[in-house]
Amino acid sequence: MTANLPIPAASYLRKSTEHQQYSLENQSAAIQKYAEAQGFEVIRTYSDPARRGLVLKHRPGLQQLLHDVVGTRPYRAILVYDVSRWGRFQDTDESAHYEFLCKSAGVPVHYCAETFANDGTLPSLMMKTLKITMAAEFSRELGMKVLAGQKRLARLGFKQGGVPGYGLRRMLISSAGVPKQELARGERKSIATDRIILVPGPAHEVQCVREIYRMFVSENLSVYAIARELNKNSIEFVGDSEWDYAAVFAILSHPKYTGCHVFGRTSSKLYTPVVKLPQSAWVLTPGAFEPIVDHATYSEAQRILQERTINKSDDELLDSLRALLATNGRLSLNLIKNSGDVPSPSTYRHRFGSLRRAYELIGYGRPDQFGPIDLRRRTQALREQLISEIAEMFPNDVSVVRRGGKWRSQLKLSNGSSVSVLVARSVRIWKKTLRWRVDPVRHERGLVTLLARLDESNNSFLDFHVFPSVSRVKRFDLCLMDDWLNSGQRLSDLRAFCELAICSGGLEV
Repeated sequence: MTANLPIPAASYLRKSTEHQQYSLENQSAAIQKYAEAQGFEVIRTYSDPARRGLVLKHRPGLQQLLHDVVGTRPYRAILVYDVSRWGRFQDTDESAHYEFLCKSAGVPVHYCAETFANDGTLPSLMMKTLKITMAAEFSRELGMKVLAGQKRLARLGFKQGGVPGYGLRRMLISSAGVPKQELARGERKSIATDRIILVPGPAHEVQCVREIYRMFVSENLSVYAIARELNKNSIEFVGDSEWDYAAVFAILSHPKYTGCHVFGRTSSKLYTPVVKLPQSAWVLTPGAFEPIVDHATYSEAQRILQERTINKSDDELLDSLRALLATNGRLSLNLIKNSGDVPSPSTYRHRFGSLRRAYELIGYGRPDQFGPIDLRRRTQALREQLISEIAEMFPNDVSVVRRGGKWRSQLKLSNGSSVSVLVARSVRIWKKTLRWRVDPVRHERGLVTLLARLDESNNSFLDFHVFPSVSRVKRFDLCLMDDWLNSGQRLSDLRAFCELAICSGGLEV
């Protein structure tokens, strides 16, 4: 009787887009038919609905399947509809690697709708390799066709995705070009023939954009000075965040504020890293929508930007620093930011690798003067190390979100919630009086927060505390046994944080 018992198996289902409405049902039916014919019993199903098959990190269903099979091995087989549902990995070795992990654990993969048996024989190996390569090539060719279609629509002035940017909004129009409605953040079109164009946003944002150009062109203010002026006047940026160099520079340098639609400034084909493309590769459509600033003002802003940075040699950049040093007797990040005649700190970082290196090239600064800079870098490195360590502890339950720009890395739990990570460095304010300095991040105050305090030497972590949120806005200091810490929960180690976050379904402290 034991020989007649069905073999326990898991099934894996995947559909590529939300439009493949019945794909999972069809796969499941075919797998069930195969299981009945081959003596398998499907005891658990893993699925990735509307997930591209190019990279593993975007497929939690397959990640969980691999974790279970390699760990507890609760099944004796994995049933998949065909090779393409397992994945369209661009590196065929990656697809083979995941299958090999399962096979090594004693859980082989069966492709139910393929004409070959995945039995390891030479003919089946050749056929499987061919099908894996064809699946990868299908995604590559499809990506090229989609990109060609996007470029064609971009040349007509239609937006192909992404946020509109400060001062602009997305307008949904019909195939006949009739405006239908303004789309809110996160909204998408529902009719395939509809299109989206950019239009000027609220009057106060439009006026702010024009004021930025006026301060830059007419008053000759630096990008940093403009950001500081906007924050001083309590003018909010996107998402209730503050203005900074990147936000102002984006407005001053992007052609869309002249009514010119731009597509293809960056490229990330098949989930490869994002790369910036030269302007010669952009798709530009002048007059696509109503402009906010005129071409003459925009052109003058570009001329000023070019003269301040790109057209200057390394020696000219260093001469500007020398002149600032001669005038003030010292150099600092704020002095450079506030000077209209000196390029931005980011320019020096781009040219010389760091602001400190630029200082060294003009013979400025003793080693002890770089203490705050080194401490800031060390703190940032420890924070990244902490985030990576937590993610590595539970690779299937915790991921790292790195959005770039002014947005810092965050932890993301499997339930979709985000966790802010703050590192408090120790500072000695008077003789033996030690404090820990906390710098809250404005747009992360509402998130669950992991606070890590460094030891007295700021070389390793002292303790960890978890808070439902951080209500404080400005920098503040903590003593060793601070009352504020009692509003959170102290952790014995990082694993306690992961267990609290994952096993309890969230962080409620």
